[in-house]
Amino acid sequence: MELKIKDMEMLSLKNDFWDDQANAREILQKKTKLTEKLNNWKRFSNHISDIENLQIIALQEKDDQVLSDLADELDQLNALVRQDELKMMLASEQDPMNAIISIHAGAGGTEAQDWAEMLLRMYLRWAEKKGFATKIIDSLPGDEAGIKSVTFTLEGEYAYGYAKAEIGIHRLVRISPFDASARRHTSFASVDVYPEVDDAIIIDIDEKELRIDTFRAGGKGGQHVNKTDSAVRITHLPTGIVVQCQNERSQHKNKSMAMKYLKSRLYEMELQQRNDKISEENKLKKDIAWGSQIRSYVLHPYKMVKDHRTNLENGNANRVLDGDIDDFIQAYLMNNTAHQIPAGSSQS
Repeated sequence: MELKIKDMEMLSLKNDFWDDQANAREILQKKTKLTEKLNNWKRFSNHISDIENLQIIALQEKDDQVLSDLADELDQLNALVRQDELKMMLASEQDPMNAIISIHAGAGGTEAQDWAEMLLRMYLRWAEKKGFATKIIDSLPGDEAGIKSVTFTLEGEYAYGYAKAEIGIHRLVRISPFDASARRHTSFASVDVYPEVDDAIIIDIDEKELRIDTFRAGGKGGQHVNKTDSAVRITHLPTGIVVQCQNERSQHKNKSMAMKYLKSRLYEMELQQRNDKISEENKLKKDIAWGSQIRSYVLHPYKMVKDHRTNLENGNANRVLDGDIDDFIQAYLMNNTAHQIPAGSSQS
């Protein structure tokens, strides 16, 4: 790594380095990332050496308190190293981008709609813990409870890189709170994740290929109901992709956000077309129903969350539903470094 950095430094000193500005910027960006990784690993290595030296002294002096503190410090360092390793795995062009996440209720009626809302809460809590900013751009409430679908943005460093691990069908097993007989029910919901396209990525869209409809935004009623047709729905006629945004107060802002969402969907479609592993992608393209789930959340007759891709299990289901999903994300990404993860799932 140090040799690569030195080679890039030598290149940057050449008189003709800036003749090709795009290539020069790319080289400097790579150099910055490599330097950051090298500095991190040097810091980790020095920290480990310090801990080892202190441990030797503590053992000699039989200082149990210091040994306990060092064990805690080593656990914290291990978590930092794992996090840095994971970032090194997130090497695709899209990984550092912000993300757009959509959740759709599947088979199960009211149960599934309530489950979709539970997933939304889980991801919002996870985002809060990670320091990501979120914003709901579209939501369709359920008939009796929960939500039929919701779309929100996720902003932060490597937001898409982390969130893409959640693509697929999520299954819930529990005693239904909506069943007077207290029977066990199984519900499904799908999660789609798209890289949010910024101004640096150009997606050409012909306005003639768009159908733009406006409608009155839905709400809970009362003084906050939008009384104008400010919500916007955009249909991309060549692909049939439909996006909408209704959570902004003005029609202009809703249209702008809907266009960003559409560009992200088209960008994701282009990425899939470039992907040579189409057969791998198709494995995730299943109905939101039995046999297609990537993860099961069982609340009855026992409590367990299991990821079927990695076989990782967590017996504290409540903690997982409260946003503690990093272990599942890390396990999946670490096990799939040789494969490109698709930018969206089957349902949209």
